[in-house]
Amino acid sequence: MNKFILLLIFSTLLFACKKEEGCTDPNAINYNCEAEQDDGSCEYLEPFVTTPHSITTPYGFPDMLHPTDNPLTEEGIALGKYLFNNPILSHSNGLACTSCHLQENSFSSPSNFSSNVNGVAVTRNAMALVNLGWANNLAWDGRDIGLESKILGTITNPFSMQGSSDSLQARAEKDAQFMTLFAAAFNNEDITIENAAKSLAQYIRTLVSANSKFDRYLKGEEQLSVSELGGYAIFNSEKGDCFHCHGTQQFANNQFHNNGLDPEPFTDLGLGAITGNTADNGKFRSTTLRNIEHTAPYMHDGRFATLEEVVEHYNSGGVWSSNIDPNMKKVGVGLQLTNQEKQDLVAYLMTLTDDEFITTN
Repeated sequence: MNKFILLLIFSTLLFACKKEEGCTDPNAINYNCEAEQDDGSCEYLEPFVTTPHSITTPYGFPDMLHPTDNPLTEEGIALGKYLFNNPILSHSNGLACTSCHLQENSFSSPSNFSSNVNGVAVTRNAMALVNLGWANNLAWDGRDIGLESKILGTITNPFSMQGSSDSLQARAEKDAQFMTLFAAAFNNEDITIENAAKSLAQYIRTLVSANSKFDRYLKGEEQLSVSELGGYAIFNSEKGDCFHCHGTQQFANNQFHNNGLDPEPFTDLGLGAITGNTADNGKFRSTTLRNIEHTAPYMHDGRFATLEEVVEHYNSGGVWSSNIDPNMKKVGVGLQLTNQEKQDLVAYLMTLTDDEFITTN
C-alpha cells in the first residue's frame, strides 16, 4: 500500500502541470509556468534533444578522448564549424580560426608566424589541426590540457583573439544564423565563450585524417614505389630513427622533445617556460606527420621551408645542448644518409598526404 501511495504522489507531481488552468508548478517537466497562456495555463515547451554524432575509430588508432561534459552532437559540430569560419568570437570581429588554420594547408598556416587580432605577429607557427581528438597536452609548449581549454585560451588571450562573452553576446543578437545554431546546440540563452569553445572542440574532433596512400597500402589497396618503401624502411630503422617520436598510426607521440634545433641559452624556452623546470627548456611538442606535405613551414618557429630541409636537420645530427633528447643519438656525427636515402625518406613522408582531408571537411 505504501508503494502504491508513493507512486500515486509521484505521478500526480509529474503530470500536475499539463496544459490546464491554474498551472503554478515552476518545476513541471516541459512546461514554462512563468509564461502563462491567455487561459491561465502554462506554455508547453518541446523537450530539448540533440543528435549524437559518432566518429569511426581509424585503423590502428586508440579510442578518441571525449570529455563527459561535451559529447559530440550534430548541432554542436554545426555551430563549431560556423564559428571556425566566422570572426564573431574575436575582438572587433577581426580574426577567425580559419585566418590562421587554412584547410588547404591541413588547417595550418603557410606563414612562419600568424598575426593576432591587432595585426601583431605572434612568436610561434600555427600548428596543423589534425587528429587532435587523440591529443591532450596541446600547444607547442603544452600549456593547455584538452581541446576545450586550448580553444578557450586562444579565444580569450589578449595576444590572440581577445574575445569575451560580453562582446559575443552583443554580436550574436545581430546574427540570426548564429542564434539559430546556438539554440539548437545548447538550448539556453547564456551565449558564452565557454559554450562557443565547446562547440569548436566538437568540430575540431571531426577533423580526422586517416585516408592517405600509406593507409591504403596498409589495407592492401595500393602499393608503394621502391623509393617510398625505401623511405619507410629508413623511417622505422635505427638509421633514420624517426619512429621514436613519430610512431604509431598517428605519426606523433604528442610528447615534448628538444630535437637539437638551438644551442643554449634558448631564446624560446618552450615547455620549460610552462613547467619552470630547466630540464624542459627547449622542448616542444612533436606534432603529427600526417599531411606534412601541406603544413610547411616546419618546427615551432617555421624555420624550415621544405621537407628536404627538415630531413637535412636530422641528417646533420642537430645542435648539442645539455638536455637534448636521448633519441638524438648522432649529434656531431649525423645520420650519414646518402642523397638517395634522403630522397626516399621525403618520398615516404609524402605518402602520408590525405587529399580528402584538405577538401571535404
